[in-house]
Amino acid sequence: MAGNPRNGRPYRRLVDWLRAQRLPCWLCGHDIGYGLDAKHPMSFTLDHLVPLSRGGQLLDKANARAAHRRCNSSRGNSTGAQRQPVRSSRRW
Repeated sequence: MAGNPRNGRPYRRLVDWLRAQRLPCWLCGHDIGYGLDAKHPMSFTLDHLVPLSRGGQLLDKANARAAHRRCNSSRGNSTGAQRQPVRSSRRW
């Protein structure tokens, strides 16, 4: 395989599919600034439920999650079982 697979058309289609759903961050539960510059810490990034370094599939829709850039970076390559539970945005 030549080049970076994250620059390819299949990966961009997956990112566009996930972005179109306008989901909140799966890690913290807060809304994502979909219109923000890509370098902003609260902007959208595609995160993988099972990190690629741990055998997760790059182009699997079931492995794709919407996340803030900051949340995705702070999670690193930990698995979903090691992450903090999503907090509710309201007190019930």
